[in-house]
Amino acid sequence: MFKRTASSLLALTGALCLTHAFAAEPTQAELQAQAKVSQEQATQTALSRVPDAKVESSELEREHGKLIWSFDLARNGKPGVTEIQVDAITGKIVSMKKESAAHEAAETRKEAQEKK
Repeated sequence: MFKRTASSLLALTGALCLTHAFAAEPTQAELQAQAKVSQEQATQTALSRVPDAKVESSELEREHGKLIWSFDLARNGKPGVTEIQVDAITGKIVSMKKESAAHEAAETRKEAQEKK
């Protein structure tokens, strides 16, 4: 009886792990349907914090349990980017940090590996 119960638990655990591993990421359309703040509104909020910047990239994502707009902002003649995250529900800035060009390149490589 113990072997059968242990085998059943092991099979169930394996199935749960596989389900979690292959769970589909939400699509951009699904995330945008949840957002209360538009990309344009979030872009203006982010650009208001970094004068004379332009948006290099933007993404709507769920991070640390929050739905956020993430922007990489670049300034002419300045190395690296400023990453600003805007809460897609409240419109408030969640974080702002300066990233070096090397850090940005490493982050891009890591994201590419995760998508494989």
